[in-house]
Amino acid sequence: MEQFLNWITAHIEMVYIVILSIFLGVEVIGRVPSVLHTPLMSGANAIHGVVIIGAIIVMGRVDAHNYVALIIGFLAVLVGTLNVVGGFVVTDRMLEMFKKKKSK
Repeated sequence: MEQFLNWITAHIEMVYIVILSIFLGVEVIGRVPSVLHTPLMSGANAIHGVVIIGAIIVMGRVDAHNYVALIIGFLAVLVGTLNVVGGFVVTDRMLEMFKKKKSK
């Protein structure tokens, strides 16, 4: 527990940035009208590619014997990829709704 508290003390600026980012994200998303929520979120999910690249970079720099960090990095890549694919699927479905039906 003492190591964790020492890490928090050494990286307090990073902790503040994460906390402020969470509050900012909640405020921004909370103020979007429900009519625009789905189109904006499906497009914004594609930004999760940044998370995928970041997780890959972190996994590349981690010690090969640090299995916890490798597992968390793998899960970040997996969940980020699912989020990107899901965003594109939702966007594709929404665009299909606006296409004119072809007459036979």
